[in-house]
Amino acid sequence: MNEVALHTFFYIDTCSRKEFISKKFTENRKTGRIQSMSEKVNRLKPNRPSPIELPKDPFYSGKQSPVEPAVDRLLNGEYVLVQDQFSVGMNILSALKKHLFGDDKKDSFKAYRGKRTKFHHSSNYLLAPIKNNRLALKKSPDIGWLEKLYPDVEDFHLPFPQVQGLNSAWQWYTKGIKYPVLKEKVYPYYGAYFPTRFDHLYLFDYWLKKYSGPKNTAIDIGTGCGVLSFQLLNRGVEKVYATDINPNAVISASEDTERLGLEDRLEIWQSDLFQVIDKSADLVLFNPPWLPAQNEITGLDSAIYYDPGLFERFFDSAGDYLAEKGRLVILFSNLAEVAGLEVDHPVEKELKSNSRFEKVKYVKRKVVKPSKKTKRRNHRTEEYVELWELKKQG
Repeated sequence: MNEVALHTFFYIDTCSRKEFISKKFTENRKTGRIQSMSEKVNRLKPNRPSPIELPKDPFYSGKQSPVEPAVDRLLNGEYVLVQDQFSVGMNILSALKKHLFGDDKKDSFKAYRGKRTKFHHSSNYLLAPIKNNRLALKKSPDIGWLEKLYPDVEDFHLPFPQVQGLNSAWQWYTKGIKYPVLKEKVYPYYGAYFPTRFDHLYLFDYWLKKYSGPKNTAIDIGTGCGVLSFQLLNRGVEKVYATDINPNAVISASEDTERLGLEDRLEIWQSDLFQVIDKSADLVLFNPPWLPAQNEITGLDSAIYYDPGLFERFFDSAGDYLAEKGRLVILFSNLAEVAGLEVDHPVEKELKSNSRFEKVKYVKRKVVKPSKKTKRRNHRTEEYVELWELKKQG
């Protein structure tokens, strides 16, 4: 949060909180920070992988080239340019992964994540050429994002893993994802977080189905592609206000909202937490990242790792947006404990350290084992997801 935004949260000496929220909302409208949904989507500039400027003498690796020299250069932080066919890049990445991970399947969760970090860093030195917004490699997939996200440039280079990510994202965007808790498919935009596991969605749906308190309005903080907001609407909430700091997430949720004809029931804003919200709600929902950041956060990592101070900032403001009988609902996990990280549970810490909220209900659900078809190692056999229902004290 910038200095001005941070200052606003403490400006409570000369006016009540509600008066201040109303003033802030009016100011945001005047400065154009609050727009209609179509205006918002058109004006937002989505995040995209940054084109890489080639060094003067890049190392080339083609169909007839051995993969070992390319792997050595990637590990040394030198750029390698893929030539000939798309499969050349795939083969180099496969060799790099084998070099780093080997055949050992007994790594701890922490050790495995360390190797993944090294792989991520090294693999991004492998570059793919793009000409006329298409991959300039034979037998390449057709990736619509190369034209949609890069209207200002036709010829450039991208890290090969970023191209893989763009390809996967294009498949999700064009085919859609059917979640078991929703009636309709969701079509996630590139760079918008979308759930790949359903345990917390099932848990939230179970709680929503049983909850008998007021459900006229809700605020969904960090909505991602909007799945939880759509769950709220499906379970009878009349109006949802959703925010996300990621412009790609706002575009994603907004496009699906318009496609489903829900513009009058769901409003989505780009915002750091509650920054542009001017209303109180019966439900305030927060599905935060579940792991504390160990390094600088970039891209979609912000949906997985949280910076120091995130929960403190959230709890400092959350009570101001709860209606009289409102409930604060937080979805979380014991993943940090499973990963062997010695950190305080942020919800438990809030309840012990302050007298702002009290626990109404706590439920958890064991995380289902991944499909046998997946090639990922399963370090999360002891993980469970949590739902915390809180209310204001007093």
